[in-house]
Amino acid sequence: MDINVKATNFDADKKLIEFVNGKVNKLDKYFDGIIRSEVVLNFNRSKKKFTDNKEAKIKIEIPGNDLYAEKEATSFEEAVDLTVDALEKQVKKYKSKMRPQ
Repeated sequence: MDINVKATNFDADKKLIEFVNGKVNKLDKYFDGIIRSEVVLNFNRSKKKFTDNKEAKIKIEIPGNDLYAEKEATSFEEAVDLTVDALEKQVKKYKSKMRPQ
């Protein structure tokens, strides 16, 4: 799977990008038809409280459909974890619908 990581409003370090790649690659074990994924990490400065101001938005492209999730958390790692968990559920649901009954 091709993974494109984009950081807006900040510069992501190599360790964070490797973390994101590792988490997103785990989605392959649930469905091997994932073509590519786009990850956007955003430091949301519009929030008054700076506790949950880190966003992770992930779109994965699969044949015939795209799946998308976004979450906010206190750290980018936590936001990515939550987003990947949400996508995992979507991928499993999509895969179960594809199976002939």
